[in-house]
Amino acid sequence: QVQLVESGGGLVQAGGSLRLSCTASGRIFGTYAMGWFRQAPGKERDFVAAISWSGGNTDYADSVKGRFTISRDNAKNTVYLQMNSLKPEDTAVYYCATGGSIGTLRILRIGSWGQGTQVTVSS
Repeated sequence: QVQLVESGGGLVQAGGSLRLSCTASGRIFGTYAMGWFRQAPGKERDFVAAISWSGGNTDYADSVKGRFTISRDNAKNTVYLQMNSLKPEDTAVYYCATGGSIGTLRILRIGSWGQGTQVTVSS
C-alpha cells in the first residue's frame, strides 16, 4: 500500500502564495503519474493539476493555468504544487493522488489518495 501525506496548506491572503508537498511512502511498484485535486464544502472533488512520471508532461485545470505549477522529484517520491496569485475561490481541501497516467487521473482512476491539506484564501 502506498501512503501519501500532504503538507504546506494554511491561511493566506488573496494574491499570496503557498507551496504544497506530497510525499509517497510504503511499497511503490512501477512508475506512476501524480496529481492534485481539491474539494470545497458542498462541492465535488475537482481536478487541479497532474504530472507524468518523467515530469515531461503536465496538465492543469483552466481555472489555475498560469497561476499554479506542478513538479515532482522522484528521488524523494514527492510532488509539489506551487500556487501563486491565490484567489478566495481556491479555498478547498487539496488532495494528492497517484495514477497510471495523467489521463487516468483526469477520470478519477486513482491508485492512492492522500488525506488532504486545507488551503484557505482570505479576501
